[in-house]
Amino acid sequence: MKPLQISADVLVIGSGAAGMMAARAAADEGARVVLADKSLVGRGGATILAQMTVAVALGDAEEDHPDLHFEDTMKGSRGMADPDIVRAIVDRGPELILETERYGVKWARTPDGKHAQVVAPGHSRQRCVYVDILNTGGATSAGLRKAIWKDEAIQRLKNVMITKLVVTDGVIVGAIGFAMEQFRPVVIEARAVILATGGLTELYERSSASANMTGDGFMLAAEAGAELRDLEMVQFFPIAHLYPPLVGIDPIMWDPFRYKLGGRLLNGHLEEFMDRYNQEVSGQYTAARDQTTFAIFKEVEAGRGTPHGGAYLDFRMVPEEKLKEAFGPVIGILQSQGVDLTRDMVEVAPMAHFTMGGIRVNTRMETTVPGLFACGELIYGMHGANRLSGNAITEALVTGRIAAEAASGIERSAVPDGLLAAELEQELERLERLWHPREVDQDEASMLAVKHELRKLMWEGAGPLRTEGSLNRAAERLVELSSRAEGIALAKQAYYALALVEKLEVQHMLKLGEAIILGAQARRESRGAHVRLDYEQAYETPVSTRFKLGSGRLWAMDELPLTASTSSGEGDHEPCRT
Repeated sequence: MKPLQISADVLVIGSGAAGMMAARAAADEGARVVLADKSLVGRGGATILAQMTVAVALGDAEEDHPDLHFEDTMKGSRGMADPDIVRAIVDRGPELILETERYGVKWARTPDGKHAQVVAPGHSRQRCVYVDILNTGGATSAGLRKAIWKDEAIQRLKNVMITKLVVTDGVIVGAIGFAMEQFRPVVIEARAVILATGGLTELYERSSASANMTGDGFMLAAEAGAELRDLEMVQFFPIAHLYPPLVGIDPIMWDPFRYKLGGRLLNGHLEEFMDRYNQEVSGQYTAARDQTTFAIFKEVEAGRGTPHGGAYLDFRMVPEEKLKEAFGPVIGILQSQGVDLTRDMVEVAPMAHFTMGGIRVNTRMETTVPGLFACGELIYGMHGANRLSGNAITEALVTGRIAAEAASGIERSAVPDGLLAAELEQELERLERLWHPREVDQDEASMLAVKHELRKLMWEGAGPLRTEGSLNRAAERLVELSSRAEGIALAKQAYYALALVEKLEVQHMLKLGEAIILGAQARRESRGAHVRLDYEQAYETPVSTRFKLGSGRLWAMDELPLTASTSSGEGDHEPCRT
């Protein structure tokens, strides 16, 4: 078909909280914006699924300050967060929460009209705001959708997969992709591109995020020449639902109720065990996520796990009226499926939840490639080796706005005549080869099998507990899976080219899976979410692993001590040296 050709000031790729905030902020700066998403705008990604809290130092519940939020986040990161990035985010967190209220996000209030704020593990103050029962992410997404929906400066493209960023003389000048419904080529010229595509947790067999979190933004950035850091740092949510099977319940929904009610964690012998690992007191919830994940798996490893390989979450000591008050309508959903919390325990276990490594940016959210910005879960710097509860949506909102403010102010680079047309032709040839590879020995049904096997091997080999042996086995298996995926032929589709989207996603996942394994092999320590059973001690001085694309692969290039010289800083990035 004839390509859809668009010219914009700022192209935003991805429409979770970070992407929608970036689009809103860029339009506020006077930019013409294109907001593209491979799903429905504002309906995919991780934000809409988030149920819990947002950490901001408003100081409504008790005295608080961004300095204290900064200190808690740095401490929680196990020494690996970038202080400049953390400072940029926590300082503007309160501003962005108040901004979203203008878009209709109704943060819970106390009877005296102040924002309701609760404490979450790792935070020293009651600083986490929320929206009623299990609706924080949904309400935030709804408010941002309302904020962008009727703005003529923002053009929205749904079901459009961006497959390549166009670079000339080292500078980003646009992007190429296709609309899925009619497999129509899309060419977008832009003076700046903001990546906001979310994380890579779909790589794991157990994952809390939506299925489209396949790491596309990381690969777009790497292929354009950007630098990535610490991809091995993946956070595993410790108390995700495991058993019995439930319908209509987010697997990570237990956390806010444990905040409120102090639900007990018990092993398979019905013993509380968190005190052995973190001196956590019964009835209190103080251990950070990395500590709880480690404790549950160590109990399972020692033969003290529950029948399905996790821990019990127990609310039976809570009076029935208090349970009904805290759980609200959720209590009825559970009872309709045979779970009575006054007499039943549920099994919980860790699952992949958040990507803490990512694209290296400075405090303007600029990557190492001029004209390319990144925000939200894609960036490196905020979380280090452990993300504190409540810091994700804060990061998304603040970095989305910062990226847009910076991107809207840069000058347009000259685009050589015929460049975009030539790049489009080259990209379409590449996509054509994906339909019909030269050596065909399998059909498209095999693609789902490859994805399933990849997610399983990543969970078993590079999941919450890692060893040299498990990582080596996963790396060997990954080579075979990559070869299989390359040779799978697809029935060419003129409409709804979902098979092609899936093949592209699996290719991204395979490359990122290899990078995670390489980083985990290089990091011979246990720190935060990265647990090496064969190296249980942490390095005396934290290091950061650095990744660049070469020969079609993401290579772990070297390890850099985390010092002032490798901090992102306010100005230009240090040159990347192989």
